[in-house]
Amino acid sequence: MTDPVTTTAAKPQSAQDRVMIFDTTLRDGEQSPGATMTHDEKLEIAELLDEMGVDIIEAGFPIASVGDFEAVSDIARQAKNAVICGLARASFGDIDRCWEAVKHARRPRIHTFIGTSPLHRAIPNLDMDQMAERIHATVSHARNLCDNVQWSPMDATRTEHDYLCRTVEIAIKAGATTINIPDTVGYTAPRESAALIRMLLERVPGADSIIFATHCHNDLGMATANALAAVEAGARQIECTINGLGERAGNTALEEVVMALKVRNDIMPYRTGVDTTKIMNISRKVATVSGFPVQFNKAIVGKNAFAHESGIHQDGMLKNAETFEIMRPKDVGLSETNLVMGKHSGRAALRSKLADLGYELADNQLADVFVRFKALADRKKEIYEDDLIALMQDSATNEKNDYMQVKHLRVVCGTDSPQTADLTLVIDGVEHTVHATGDGPVDAAFAAVKALFPHEARLQLYQVHAVTEGTDAQATVSVRLEEGGKIVTGQSADTDTVVASVKAYVNALNKLIVRRQKTAPEAMAKG
Repeated sequence: MTDPVTTTAAKPQSAQDRVMIFDTTLRDGEQSPGATMTHDEKLEIAELLDEMGVDIIEAGFPIASVGDFEAVSDIARQAKNAVICGLARASFGDIDRCWEAVKHARRPRIHTFIGTSPLHRAIPNLDMDQMAERIHATVSHARNLCDNVQWSPMDATRTEHDYLCRTVEIAIKAGATTINIPDTVGYTAPRESAALIRMLLERVPGADSIIFATHCHNDLGMATANALAAVEAGARQIECTINGLGERAGNTALEEVVMALKVRNDIMPYRTGVDTTKIMNISRKVATVSGFPVQFNKAIVGKNAFAHESGIHQDGMLKNAETFEIMRPKDVGLSETNLVMGKHSGRAALRSKLADLGYELADNQLADVFVRFKALADRKKEIYEDDLIALMQDSATNEKNDYMQVKHLRVVCGTDSPQTADLTLVIDGVEHTVHATGDGPVDAAFAAVKALFPHEARLQLYQVHAVTEGTDAQATVSVRLEEGGKIVTGQSADTDTVVASVKAYVNALNKLIVRRQKTAPEAMAKG
């Protein structure tokens, strides 16, 4: 029987079939409460996005803080292929600051926005005519600086259709080359998403000369469906994030729309430029640096996405993988084997295995990871892929240049109270030691951290997950802290749960220090 997918994919495709992938992990994704990324982490993620073929990278919100400006500016200088975009509100100051950051890119873009729905028009207290004038003035200003300008009517899906058409027409006439239609609050449904794009293409003069984009949030669980419906209606740019990271329930997930277009090319004959084999690597990286673990049953990148437990499914998989899998694990960069490693495994074997998992390490990085690997092998007889992934994630979240590092921990626990902890932290290069007590070993250890680094952060979440089976399994611990409205999440892994807990707690505090240095603008973008 002829494979319909192969047959359709082999047909010549025109430029109209090309869908641009606009990644906003570093902007909208980082706005998730607790998803703080350091400067170096942002640059690393941007490099991975550029290498995997993302068309546009929204690198940040330059006026938000000095840190954001510097990150966007450095990403602009670093990028080799992608358009580098910065976000700006509808004000000359925002737009000028944005241009100063992105102008270093080979292909810069200014993305400016304003809320157009009745609810959002009330925020700046502008009537329809006043807002129309501001849109024309700010988009014109952006176009005078940059020939690649994107404009977004925030909360477009709840904006009156006549007014939405009017503002889109104004933005096009003012020089916008891309018009993004955001479903800012995840309110719309697929048929509405498609109808909105069709209406704009039919009613707005000049609509056929620009690219329409779709930006969906997942509040009702329909972000991916809404984005794909918009593409079928004529949108040719999808705004998305790795792992669906984003405010509230998140954004459209890049991996979902890209793989949906690839797997179902028979009914959605569109193509992207994304190298899908790089998906798992960047998914793991974003999960690590953001502190947002991927849920096990998450489509494409979840731990269970290619797992089969029931007897019927397992039997079918052994006979023919296509029985229960619509894509191959290797299509998204997932190793199809799970070879066991141990204390006798050498450096070359570790490098090869990590490469299979998507981690390409320089010699100095490998040397550091190999030391950690050997230490783990001494404590754990068999080391599986999930152990190595946890090891790499722990390496990424507990760096030598962090403000605080765990040097030594000893806890005494059992039926006799109180439990105690002796902790040594390296704080800004100086060792500090303390003895503390608590209600259990974790509480005692956390009390020791607080004694050495006093703070007012409140513990919102403490979670422990076993990485693999067995009593010698590594534990991955997640800690979420809140201080003055700032939320951060820390993670760490170790065969000793208390050690992992303290490292995760310290990791969260290191991120909190970074957040303290950031100053948000008066009205943050909601996209």
